[in-house]
Amino acid sequence: MVNEKQEEQLMLGHQDRLLLYGTVATTGAAVMMLELLGTRIIGPFYGVSLYVWSSLISVALIALSLGYYLGGMVADRETRFRLSYAIALAGLATAAIPFLSRPILLWTDVLGMRGGAFVSALLLFTTPLTLLGMVGPQVIKMATLRREGVGMAAGTVYAISTVGSVIGTLLLGFFLLPELGSRVILYSVSMALVLLAALVALYERRRGFDSLGKVVLVGIVTGAGLWLKPGGAPSASGDYRLVHEEESHYGWVRIIDDRERRVRWMLSDASVISALRLDTKGTVLMYQQIISQLPHLHPRGQNALLVGLGGGHIAMELEKQGVATDAIEIDPVVAQAAGDFFLFKPPGALVVGDARYEIRNLEKRYDFIIHDCFTGGSVPSHLLSLEMLRDLDRLLAADGVLALNFVGFTDGPASAA
Repeated sequence: MVNEKQEEQLMLGHQDRLLLYGTVATTGAAVMMLELLGTRIIGPFYGVSLYVWSSLISVALIALSLGYYLGGMVADRETRFRLSYAIALAGLATAAIPFLSRPILLWTDVLGMRGGAFVSALLLFTTPLTLLGMVGPQVIKMATLRREGVGMAAGTVYAISTVGSVIGTLLLGFFLLPELGSRVILYSVSMALVLLAALVALYERRRGFDSLGKVVLVGIVTGAGLWLKPGGAPSASGDYRLVHEEESHYGWVRIIDDRERRVRWMLSDASVISALRLDTKGTVLMYQQIISQLPHLHPRGQNALLVGLGGGHIAMELEKQGVATDAIEIDPVVAQAAGDFFLFKPPGALVVGDARYEIRNLEKRYDFIIHDCFTGGSVPSHLLSLEMLRDLDRLLAADGVLALNFVGFTDGPASAA
């Protein structure tokens, strides 16, 4: 039982509550940032498909459930595992992700698309997310002295944690990721958690628990890890040479030369989106050669709209046949790489933006419309919707031609689609 003197000592002041609620808001933001950054870490191997998103969401829910349970157990049993330890170790585990990601992704590659995406997410993100999940129950216990205040304390803690998650999601998607890149953000989240753990340790010292020394030790280890550069993909392997790589808002764009076959490839995460022969400067992909013959189907056609630029080969081939081609490309890094590494010079207007939005703003009619969009190895579903096709039909001339590049199956159960 807590006597009146002990109760007075344990009463939370305004600054105490501000620290505790700030802690759950910060860790809530960190949870969502890690979950969203997972697509950038797993995407280069498995694409940004439904399998990857399902794996990340499932792992997050598993880890948080485990964290809630362990956090409640630690809080009730009053073990020596302090709140500051959970936060500091979460920071350390977050800093370790860039070092572990490549070997884990290579190891899980043999498990296939579904198994590899899930197991890699499980191995990379379970530890930091579980530790972050332990924060809420411990804060509720620290913020509650009387049994009748538990409901209000729990509601407040989880409400503030959710608000923190919302803020973290918006900050990451709207501002941080386009400007800083995933690795810088990952390290920043790690350091923020370690600094937060130090503040919580100072608070715990005032309440009679000296955890600062161990938190500082974890912080030193984490800081030392941040100075190290994780081993990334080699710049050359056999006949392949990495010419350029850059992270965009939509994934990693890489330019790779195959010196034996004398081919230059452009990849967006795991998807090949363009190829160029280094000797003849011609195309490698058969579908591009086929699409380049479209003017023979409509000899009077004078203009075209290309939805999905890639390396720009289709636009340049159509220009050679007298067809002025406008293009829409969602990824500015892809558009830049087309000019820098694939000899692309815009033969018409180049619009950088999401085709689903940009097409609604177009009024010009086209003799040819080429729909050539891929992400994660498949066509984005919102670009194959009935509404999208109606908008394309609105832009198509009366005798125009719509060409759709779609990956499907000629036989088997999937051919019915």
